[in-house]
Amino acid sequence: MTTKGRRVSRREQHRIGGTGASVTVRNTLIAYAFMLPFLILLVVYHTWPVIFGSYLAFTKYNIISPPQWVGLDNFRELFADEQFWSGLRNSLKYVLVVPVIQVISILVALLVNRPLRGIGFFRTAYYVPVVTSFAVVGLIWSWLYKQGGAVNSVLMGLGLMRGDHSLLDNPATALFAVMFVTLWKGIGYYMVLYLAGLQGISRELEEAATIDGATRSQVFWNITLPGLRPTILVCSLLSTISAIKVFEELYVMTPNGYPAGSTYSALMYSFSKAFGGDFNFGLAAAASMVVAVVSILFGLINFRLTKGGRSDA
Repeated sequence: MTTKGRRVSRREQHRIGGTGASVTVRNTLIAYAFMLPFLILLVVYHTWPVIFGSYLAFTKYNIISPPQWVGLDNFRELFADEQFWSGLRNSLKYVLVVPVIQVISILVALLVNRPLRGIGFFRTAYYVPVVTSFAVVGLIWSWLYKQGGAVNSVLMGLGLMRGDHSLLDNPATALFAVMFVTLWKGIGYYMVLYLAGLQGISRELEEAATIDGATRSQVFWNITLPGLRPTILVCSLLSTISAIKVFEELYVMTPNGYPAGSTYSALMYSFSKAFGGDFNFGLAAAASMVVAVVSILFGLINFRLTKGGRSDA
């Protein structure tokens, strides 16, 4: 026995459809209402500064007088300044820390992804440097790097250093010494991201490959690593941008590019032009815009190397 459904008139269909549409609109408005505080803060503290800073790059501005349009004059002055090029070269050198921190973070994530007793303690221990202020971290490592410090004692004990001298006082080693601190501080942050990526990879794929006779290294290269490709893209983008716009760690540990300008970065140049006595905010904004363009170019390179972050797992 079958029961024939009640026919719905066209007028009732329109009424039901109109009710559904109104519910959808109401839900959308509610969602945007919840998002509104964040969107306001985003516009005030991110979007507007970017727009206004881009405008200042083409003006002469010192806070006291209104901005005066000068076109490309700031960029001509910028590209003719050897100090800026020196800072940009140091910022690009800092990118060398990116592949190192990514490889180590993946290895650490693999290590703490195992269901071992007390693994939560090790995850926390690796993450503690991330939440520590760089002012504190910089002071601690400056003390470790100083002449007669713990780092020198270890290096001389291993035969890797001749003579007791601070790594931060040597123009040949100062930048790399600060890069190591960035590496040490950032491992925990990227470890957490890679740990989330690892836990999103299907265990069935890895178990099936192991049953089929794949070794642990084959599982890693053919399943785990391709599955981490989206996370690798995100982490490499974040670390590359952070490296190019490096400022805080250099400013804390090696003020004003000490020694002999070997740690002078592009953003340090921008900061000095804006707040170092010149108050040339137009030139500072132009330098920041160049750094932003370089960051975008490196971002495109990251997209190419990671195949757009497409996961194969």
